[in-house]
This record gives sequence, C-alpha cells and structure tokens, in this order.
Amino acid sequence: MKVVGLISGGKDSCYNLMCAVREGHEIVALANLHPPKSSKTEELDSYMYQSVGADGVELYEEAMQLPLYRREIAGEPKNQKSEYEKTDGDEVEDLFELLSEVKKTIRD
Repeated sequence: MKVVGLISGGKDSCYNLMCAVREGHEIVALANLHPPKSSKTEELDSYMYQSVGADGVELYEEAMQLPLYRREIAGEPKNQKSEYEKTDGDEVEDLFELLSEVKKTIRD
C-alpha cells in the first residue's frame, strides 16, 4: 500500500517509517505539522502533535529522497473527545488539510 509518512522529527516517527517499509508499504511522501514561526517556544501545548524537533524534518526529505509537505499548526486542542467530530479551529483539522494537499499532489 502507498502511504504518507507522518513525521515529527522524533525517533518514534522514524521508527514507524521503518516498520511501514518492513510490512511492505511504500512511502510516497512525508508530511509534517509544525509550530507557528511566530511561536516563542518550539513546543506547543498539543494533544495531537509533538512539536519539538520539527526543525529537523527537512533532513528526512533529503535522506529519503521523498517530497516533504509541511503545514503550520493553526488550530488548538478544542475537541478532546474519544470520538472525533469536525470542529472548526481544532488542531486535527490542520492534519486533514495537510493530507488533503498531499492527496491532490500525489497521484497513483
């Protein structure tokens, strides 16, 4: 199966890429959500995303020779229920927008 590798810059996302390949999946692109550049700190108070290390994800693109899609996290952790429903301004919507962009660009 062709997949998009979600990367944070941390060891776990790197390990997950390796596991996906081991299981026979083909990584066709990388995707990353990062804190706003105007943020005073690298780390966000996020229920969804690890933001520390996001400044090193360009190295994944170079090392893996795959396209990297990035998007700034604009939302906040608003919907914290176990069953997610679309919530305007929620940080999960940023992931939906990022993957929609990748899907439009990557075909096959």
